[in-house]
Amino acid sequence: MSVAAIVLAGGSGSRLHQQVNKVFLPLGDREMLAYSIETMDRSPMIDRIVAVVRDEDRKLAERLIGELGASKVTDVVIGGSTRHRSEHRGLEALADQIGAGDIEIVVIHDGARPFMTTKLLHTTIDAARRSGGGAPGMPLEAPAYRYAGEEVEALPHQQLRRMQTPQAFRAGPLLDAYLAAAARGTEGVDTAETVGRHTDLRVEVVAGDPRNIKVTFVEDIFHAEDLATSFAGGAWAE
Repeated sequence: MSVAAIVLAGGSGSRLHQQVNKVFLPLGDREMLAYSIETMDRSPMIDRIVAVVRDEDRKLAERLIGELGASKVTDVVIGGSTRHRSEHRGLEALADQIGAGDIEIVVIHDGARPFMTTKLLHTTIDAARRSGGGAPGMPLEAPAYRYAGEEVEALPHQQLRRMQTPQAFRAGPLLDAYLAAAARGTEGVDTAETVGRHTDLRVEVVAGDPRNIKVTFVEDIFHAEDLATSFAGGAWAE
């Protein structure tokens, strides 16, 4: 059975003060989205890739994929109005194969995280095969608190993690989770939350990578440009 990947590229450039979708901004020697598509396409563990984009970005995505020669990209689908709905649209493109038992694992990744390493990708897939789900997390760098009115509660930040993508899950339960969420009218902030809420799968948290940044704000671009220099020529193996 195969492993399929869904790359989410349906965001915008509003928080970067850009008119164009941020994943199509130049970063080093290529556009931001090209990094994760290329890493997935080169991985011996990935058999099929679905790109989820905005309708107005379809031609940009198809041009980028063609220039990369990314032969594993089988579908470019239009996303929804939220991240959760875009994830569901990507899963719908795989639903027939999942239902037939031909896809074992589905990986979901943010196209705005260009510097996913091959090692991190494979580690999350291995965790999904062992446990049902795998997601990378980074330790919190400072104490965390919960505010409820005038009450302030310190959280055990040593046990908390800032979650990243790629996140990988057994395909059948993952699709079931999104069907259940749609029936109940709920949405998760990321894939792991939806899986945790609607399935019994155990999501194994693996060590994240500090280089695996998400480009969200203007200051992230400067950090990403520095990382792109060492990433040039292809994905980090480690």
